[in-house]
Amino acid sequence: MAKAKSYFFCRECGYQSSSWLGKCPECGKWNTFDEEVVKIDKPAFGQGRGQARQASEPKLIKHVTYSETQRMTTHCAEFDRVLGGGIVPGSLMLLGGEPGIGKSTLLLQTVLAITDRKVLYVSGEESEQQIKMRADRISTAGENCYVVSETVTQRIFEHVSSVQPELLVIDSIQTICTETIDSSAGSISQIRECTTEFQRFAKETGVPVLLIGHITKDGTLAGPKVMEHIVDCVLQFEGDRNYGYRILRSLKNRFGSTAEIGIFEMQGSGLREVSNPSEFLLSRREENLSGTAVGVTVEGVRPMLIEVQALVSSAVYGTPQRNANGFDLRRLAMLLAILEKRCGFKLAAKDVFLNIAGGIKVSDPAIDLAVVSSILSSNVDMPINARCCFAGEMGLTGEVRPVARVEHRVAEADRLGFERIFLSKYNAKTIDQSKYNIEIVGVGVVEEMFRKLFAGS
Repeated sequence: MAKAKSYFFCRECGYQSSSWLGKCPECGKWNTFDEEVVKIDKPAFGQGRGQARQASEPKLIKHVTYSETQRMTTHCAEFDRVLGGGIVPGSLMLLGGEPGIGKSTLLLQTVLAITDRKVLYVSGEESEQQIKMRADRISTAGENCYVVSETVTQRIFEHVSSVQPELLVIDSIQTICTETIDSSAGSISQIRECTTEFQRFAKETGVPVLLIGHITKDGTLAGPKVMEHIVDCVLQFEGDRNYGYRILRSLKNRFGSTAEIGIFEMQGSGLREVSNPSEFLLSRREENLSGTAVGVTVEGVRPMLIEVQALVSSAVYGTPQRNANGFDLRRLAMLLAILEKRCGFKLAAKDVFLNIAGGIKVSDPAIDLAVVSSILSSNVDMPINARCCFAGEMGLTGEVRPVARVEHRVAEADRLGFERIFLSKYNAKTIDQSKYNIEIVGVGVVEEMFRKLFAGS
């Protein structure tokens, strides 16, 4: 038996040191080293045990040949959209999210829908009976789905050898440990070593592996940062607990775009795919109220219309409050400064509250025009026509700047029955008005938009 040794690992980047360091030389963070007792005892998957490895030699890139691999469809259009068309054979994917957000439900529902492939679902958090109870609630077939409750990688690979699955799901990587290292499950060294073993397994056998990962309180994936570099795809499952909608984002994807998102609705029978995101991002109002505007944003290649709500009131305390839900607070401060300096609206002594309806977070700069419109509407207490929408970026000089994919935005607004859309005048020049029933209004500065919106001139 090998002698146990004590090492120090950086929580941020996984840097290993034989002694404690105040500052990590790799990532520059302070007080991030934790001590772990490590004992290397047995070889990991693919190492030793008489397994022959193919000798490698350098080749000219023009002499390298490959064949087009067919992706494995998950029979879930939203999941396939985020992955770039399906699961690539031999890939290693990591799905992260807050506790209770629905990560296990999403993957279990996905693998149960894959009836043409053999799937092995390994859970280190639930028993086989608990998985069965959740599967019955989802009420999906799952004819070729095998389940097992296991936490040791060596025994997991034994189950893999007996089942011979075409897809392996691990729930979750923080509960899995390997016998090659004598440390507790969830430690930095265990997560790093287990992830490396699953990566080696996926690349040598061509069987894709899906890992579920926990996240920390600041929203980052728990474990060393090197884990995100090892995997081929990092997915983030997020949403507001007060709403039933969940968004699947791709933070890293070696085989597709990272701009796509998938939208689901959490129901009692599982997750429902939302093909039209605007159906929950727009509220059904029977009367016009001030402080509300509709913006047209684009996530990947998918246009969406979202409702922006603002409330401007006199400051009760000495310092005015600034609060934003779903929108960058620093960008809100910038937009308020533009309205104060360039447009003459006195907002410095007023409280400003902003909310993106639906509980989602928006980073598209094209939403600036809708944010400014909702703030001005609340400030003058004049409602905006519910059939108007906005798509434009604000510049520091007060001008309305053009945005990308403007034709997709106009077409989506026209499809949903909106009557007017406010754009930058530079965008409006490039659009053929005769193609759409919606009226395209081009504006150059905020004052011009304010006049056309509220004065009708």
